[in-house]
Amino acid sequence: MAATLTAAPAARTNFGPMMIIGMLFFIFGFVTWLNGPLITFVKLAFQTNDFNAFLVPSAFYLSYFFLSLPASLVLRRTGMKKGMALGLFVMAIGALLFGQFVSMRVFAGALTGLFVIGAGLSLLQTASNPYISILGPIDSAAQRIAFMGICNKVAGILAPILIGTLVLHGIGDLDQKVKAADPVTRELLLNEFASRVHVPYMVIAGVLVLLAIWIARSSLPDIESASANSTPARAGDATASRGITHFPHLWLGVLCLFVYVGVEVMAGDAIGTYGAGFNLPLDQTKFFTAFTLGAMLLGYVAGLLLIPKIVSQQRYLAISAVLGVLFSIGAFLTHGYLSVGFVASLGFANAMMWPAIFPLAIKGLGALTERGSALLIMAIAGGAVIPQLFVHLKEHVDFQLAFLLLMVPCYLYILFYGLAGHRVGQQQ
Repeated sequence: MAATLTAAPAARTNFGPMMIIGMLFFIFGFVTWLNGPLITFVKLAFQTNDFNAFLVPSAFYLSYFFLSLPASLVLRRTGMKKGMALGLFVMAIGALLFGQFVSMRVFAGALTGLFVIGAGLSLLQTASNPYISILGPIDSAAQRIAFMGICNKVAGILAPILIGTLVLHGIGDLDQKVKAADPVTRELLLNEFASRVHVPYMVIAGVLVLLAIWIARSSLPDIESASANSTPARAGDATASRGITHFPHLWLGVLCLFVYVGVEVMAGDAIGTYGAGFNLPLDQTKFFTAFTLGAMLLGYVAGLLLIPKIVSQQRYLAISAVLGVLFSIGAFLTHGYLSVGFVASLGFANAMMWPAIFPLAIKGLGALTERGSALLIMAIAGGAVIPQLFVHLKEHVDFQLAFLLLMVPCYLYILFYGLAGHRVGQQQ
């Protein structure tokens, strides 16, 4: 007989593994949330427009789409623990490439570095998200992922502040100097500006290598998903024999994560571009991502306190989606800093969406957990697609209307998944 959802974790003490995985979430939160200020950075360093600047999140998030399924195959060979270490090594290579090519002002090379970082993260996330979901009872997984989210978003708050201080300081004045300079002086100014990113990314690469070695040698236990995340089998209906296509709640969850990551990136990475639509100064917009992540941090704390004792993870998901709709409408109906404040508040609405969607989508997959996880990680590509739609749409309609037209339908679908979609095809 297949094990129940809680059978495998029952005898384990989870504190140590949670601290280790929490550190991993801190690291990839720091790297991921550098993308927001990097959009501002590349616009100046490479003298490019919004379309090309938004290739920063596109290159980063598209790597999840192309490499998550291969990552699941790697994990089947290495196990989750070694897979996490390998993901950190790949991220280190990407950080080296990005830092080097940016300092040389080779835009295609810089995007390649971001793609490689995303490749390492796809491996790391394909392993770490199901790992923390099935480390304990699946019905309280949102609470554990909320703790991971706090680690992630604390790093995300620090990332734009640090890059804003170390790399983007004086960007408003520099932008004016570049516009007024002759061609030779302009190139010298831009070369100096681009070189600021080299040392920080070399440091990031070194830290990632050290962490990879530590994870590989740590006491982090391997978890067998086949026993830790299965449901009691009905006669002739074993999980493995059913196949991944027979879990509609997973496929609906893939689409849900796709639109969720899209709105998360819109609220976090695109908030600087949104603020620039009101002609707010660059020296202020470079920090806007930190405000969104601060709101997300508050959302995670609320989730930790409320789930599952007061409200279920699926009910909280529905509540969060309603807040997303209301805050998006608020952003549309207001202007300037107040409108930006509503966009930042979306961080609170978004906070508990990933922690709720992921465990709901992989529930009961058993031996197919890694494959289902890979499909969900592929859905992170929504972070590439939806912001690009925003950049193109705002060329034809007012940027606030473009924001509203993209965000509200996404939140409405998330609402559907929280209310009903997660139950489709599930055993009652």
